[in-house]
Amino acid sequence: MSDEKVVPVIEHLVELRKRLIVIVIAVVVGMGVAWNFSGDILHFIEKPLTGKTYLTEIKKDAYLKVKELAPSMYSHYKLDQDLNVPQKQHPLNYSAPLEPFFIQCKISMLAGFVIVLPIVFYQVWLFIAPGLTRRERRMVVPFITAATVTFCIGAMFFLIIIWPVIINFSLSYEAEGLQSWFNISAYVNFCLRLILIFGLIFELPVLTLILSRFGIVSYRLLASKRKYALLASAIVAAFHADLITMFVIMVPMYMMYEISIWVALIFGRKKGRIAEEPQEQTI
Repeated sequence: MSDEKVVPVIEHLVELRKRLIVIVIAVVVGMGVAWNFSGDILHFIEKPLTGKTYLTEIKKDAYLKVKELAPSMYSHYKLDQDLNVPQKQHPLNYSAPLEPFFIQCKISMLAGFVIVLPIVFYQVWLFIAPGLTRRERRMVVPFITAATVTFCIGAMFFLIIIWPVIINFSLSYEAEGLQSWFNISAYVNFCLRLILIFGLIFELPVLTLILSRFGIVSYRLLASKRKYALLASAIVAAFHADLITMFVIMVPMYMMYEISIWVALIFGRKKGRIAEEPQEQTI
């Protein structure tokens, strides 16, 4: 490899190190801010263990509707017994010294990362900006805003909609002689990992928007690769052992791919504009 090729590679690595250092510092600061409300986040994550979720409310409303419209069916299937079952408490447990402290650190780190997402995405933009044209660089604010919002939407979608489904399904296996005993590390680590996964899944349309505006991908290309996207979604979801988790990861991931196809169709660069503005030389 010639010296002319080595120098740009080294410059890129130095620039990458600089951006990573800024990101790490920002996450540490965000972690310090999030430390104060990490207990509230843990309490929110524990909510499905109380048995009181939107699923139980839907079930209650459905049973009451059956009682109103079909009293005989309500009495025959003894739905009142199922409706009035007392809710059990399922406290988290820990078995190692300082385990709750390290869990608090993990929660604070993820929450701090979410807090500083605009800084993280801005550093990513600064790293790729030298290869962009002047018009493309003007997309920095929409990129940071969209990427931050979609990540947060993905995380909240998981916590509010998907997480109660997973925990309720797990608790449904309780029976005489088979009781749940949740370890705090396994429980929280599982939740935090899925928060990150769903946040990244919801970033796919934003990534597609950027790539389609740059002319790297197109509607036709993405539409022709649907079967490979479905296969890739299944492979990624297969890394999770239980069937329910695989399903709730695979379906949103493929749905985001379908949304990305429409994003490329609506916002993608048209053929006549591909050569509209040449790359600028950067100093």
